Amino acid sequence: MSKTKPRFQLPQASRLLDRLKEPRRFIQVVTGPRQAGKSTLVLQATNTLAVPVRSASADEPTLHGADWIAQQWEAARLSIAGRAGAVLVLDEIQKIPGWSETVKRLWDEDTRAKRPLKVVLLGSAPLLTSQGLTESLAGRFETIIVSHWSFAEMRAAFGWTLDEFLFYGGFPGAAPLIAEPTRWSRYIIDSLIETALARDVLLLTRVDKPALMRRLFELACRYSGQSLSYTKMLGQLQDAGNTTTLAHYLQLLAGAGMVCGLPKYAGDVARSRGSSPKLQVLNTALMTASSGYSLKVARTDHEFWGRLVESAVGAHLANAAMRGECALHYWRERNHEVDFIVKAGRRLTAIEVKSGRAPLAHAGTAAFAEAFRPHRCLLVGGDGIPLEEFLLKPVAHWVTTA
Repeated sequence: MSKTKPRFQLPQASRLLDRLKEPRRFIQVVTGPRQAGKSTLVLQATNTLAVPVRSASADEPTLHGADWIAQQWEAARLSIAGRAGAVLVLDEIQKIPGWSETVKRLWDEDTRAKRPLKVVLLGSAPLLTSQGLTESLAGRFETIIVSHWSFAEMRAAFGWTLDEFLFYGGFPGAAPLIAEPTRWSRYIIDSLIETALARDVLLLTRVDKPALMRRLFELACRYSGQSLSYTKMLGQLQDAGNTTTLAHYLQLLAGAGMVCGLPKYAGDVARSRGSSPKLQVLNTALMTASSGYSLKVARTDHEFWGRLVESAVGAHLANAAMRGECALHYWRERNHEVDFIVKAGRRLTAIEVKSGRAPLAHAGTAAFAEAFRPHRCLLVGGDGIPLEEFLLKPVAHWVTTA
């Protein structure tokens, strides 16, 4: 008899299940970028519960009002099964104006009435969701952050090779399409990139120059792995914006799980914030979907592939930083540079990435080590740690273990 392979499950699903089995304490907030598997993991967790579960989504072209939340909440209250209670799951909650105040009122009513109704909120834009949380729901919630899928997760779920992960990135929903590269790229551009820009950022936040923000996203994808001053960016973008606007837009794009700007490490927070950012995609599919390359052709373009390798390492580290596991920087001083500086607790790790055979001497790493005394200096690729090994292990393995 053939055995059916069990469906892949993110580790956050078991974490959520454990919390839902506990006595009612906090609202559970599952947050992360689009197509990272948030809804699936919540479904996997709640399907095993022996209590009524009511699920509803606010992800509609027309925004719902706060009364929609109250209606869903009341329906969940009516389904409560004695002391066992019930669970209410609200997806894309950040789409509703004033959602946090309504959730606070209803949650506090249940607390006073001792109703055993547990609540799970999902949001596809971490930055936007966190604003509502910190403003109204302080002390009432805890988060479970879902980031773009890692190489280990894509290999476990889909059997991908290293090259496939580097090129196609960590979007599980797009994985079945890679046999048709044109279809895959259109899906990434139309269903993921455009939807994230239009519905996770522009629909929910005031953006005075949406065309500028779109071009900034394209620039970040094209120059991922490179540090650019905001002044240089404005020159590339040919727009009359200012550096403050660009910094704000880059923050919004990072909040939507798309691209980010890594600050320069200076050992001083104020100096780091004022530095030129190093542009970094959070998923390499954002680089390749609009490149016009197939995997085979991309592999022959050594310059492009080298940037893809460095961006994949950067995305691995940046997603860990988004989950709160570390802080991520780069370092440059005169002609010396280190690709990534990772700070986890009090431990500092310098990481240099090489896509080909690395030179024996690494002047940038040596200069950084002399200036800041990191706990560890790592070379990924070349003659150092194999790229596949680095990407298969969690970031904590490299930056926190003794």
